[in-house]
Amino acid sequence: MTPQKILCPPHAVALVVCTLVFSCERQVPTPVDDISSRALRIHDRVLTLDTHVDIPFEFASDSVDPGIRGPYRVDLPKMDEGGLDALFWIVYVRQTEARDEEANTAAKRAAMIKFDAIHRAVESMYPDRVELAYTVDDVERIHAAGKHVAAIGIENGFVIGRDLSLVDRYHELGARYITLAHGGHNDICDSATPRSWDEGDAEHGGVSPFGAQVIAAMNRVGIMVDVSHISKQSMLDAVRLSRAPVIASHSGARALADHPRNLDDEQLLALSEQGGVLQNVAFSGYV
Repeated sequence: MTPQKILCPPHAVALVVCTLVFSCERQVPTPVDDISSRALRIHDRVLTLDTHVDIPFEFASDSVDPGIRGPYRVDLPKMDEGGLDALFWIVYVRQTEARDEEANTAAKRAAMIKFDAIHRAVESMYPDRVELAYTVDDVERIHAAGKHVAAIGIENGFVIGRDLSLVDRYHELGARYITLAHGGHNDICDSATPRSWDEGDAEHGGVSPFGAQVIAAMNRVGIMVDVSHISKQSMLDAVRLSRAPVIASHSGARALADHPRNLDDEQLLALSEQGGVLQNVAFSGYV
């Protein structure tokens, strides 16, 4: 074969040189200070949101005042200092072994205590500093007014019991996401962390028929489906059943921390393909 002379125009040479320089520059470690500066610039530019802030039953009282710097990780002074614009205060009620009418009534009563506390915090105690958002427009309006944005999430669909009308009631009170289960199975779906009284890892094999009705009701009124804490099959079922993208309000990647409540690669891909979002949990055991 006769050797061929390859002609390389000047702009091609320049492109190769630039590419090599760029490639070499990328190998140089970025100083930590530069990363921190970039992170702070992003933080200052965007609306920052914590999607899961637990509260005790004594919240919005003299003993747990959200307007005073206290022992909890999040309060209004810490939000000011850290530049946190918005949060979801959480109506969490623990799972009990009993799931009869009496237990369901008690769970609903406990949920209402926390709903009342959140409304008291924003409506009576600190209306000039924080406001409850019911819509995306509310979020933008409140933020533009210079106040912190509060939203409400429910952790553990146990508070619904077997009463689908409570989905509407909780929506009226401001709930904008519901974590389908917590520690222990409930009537909606299986948990990623069964309790000692649960008979095995799966009671329903994922989302129950009643749970499918709950998800449909949540889609109808505009409450996001939260898949944190639920079993893998429950999570995949929720992605399949929900007509709106689901969220994982406080989960981690199982490839990095092998905990049953974290999401593995199959789950993360399913979440992404459905348009959902995972908010990484800031807890050492899950990261």
